[in-house]
Amino acid sequence: MANAALQLMGFALAFLGSVGMIASIAMVQWKASSYVGDNIITAQALYQGLWMTCASQSTGQVQCKQYDSLLQLPAEIQVTRALMLVGILMSFFAILVESVGMKCTTCLGDNKQQKNKVALAGGVMFIVGGFCALLGTCMYANRIAQDFYSPFTPTNGRYEFGGALFVGWAAAALAMIGGGFLCCNCRGGAAGKSPRYPQARPAGAGGRVWTCWRRHSRSSTNKMSWRGEQGTWKKERVHLKHRNTHSVG
Repeated sequence: MANAALQLMGFALAFLGSVGMIASIAMVQWKASSYVGDNIITAQALYQGLWMTCASQSTGQVQCKQYDSLLQLPAEIQVTRALMLVGILMSFFAILVESVGMKCTTCLGDNKQQKNKVALAGGVMFIVGGFCALLGTCMYANRIAQDFYSPFTPTNGRYEFGGALFVGWAAAALAMIGGGFLCCNCRGGAAGKSPRYPQARPAGAGGRVWTCWRRHSRSSTNKMSWRGEQGTWKKERVHLKHRNTHSVG
């Protein structure tokens, strides 16, 4: 029951991370205009996202414009787009896989070992998707920091981290933590299984089944030797006569 609850909690965290990735890639506040310097117009705020740019006026009016050309976009925007989309797709497929491998579902109910493998695969996919989102947001944030501290960037052209970056970081962390819970739960369930021992093979036509005797004391005079013959094991017990004579006397 505890393993099922831990698995459900990991799935919930990873699912929230997937929703956060979608929200992050749709937001336009990936970088916001920085209010530094003297000649700064505070009547409007500029935002740039992965798909469009927006200008927010102090009156509340917002004007947005999509990017005209895909090939003319900066490299960090194209790479971030690709990584975020890969992360979202990996999370989507991980949700489908986990819906089959979770213990609270009835799919593959008879084959628990296969069910654990499917759940483990879903957890790994969540981790990979979260890592892709984390890599994309970190690359974009690094580019913003480089442009901000560059002496060649004009004062009115500097930008700071937008809200979409923080949403993306939180979503990537939730996806990887949830995937880690799912992977640890599957490994723990596999480790808790009782070991399987090979079944005893019946003796052949020429073999005999012997009972294994335990030596109760050091003075025991029973000696055992084993040998294999025709696929079966035989035991020969050598009795030393002096113990029996002592016991009789």
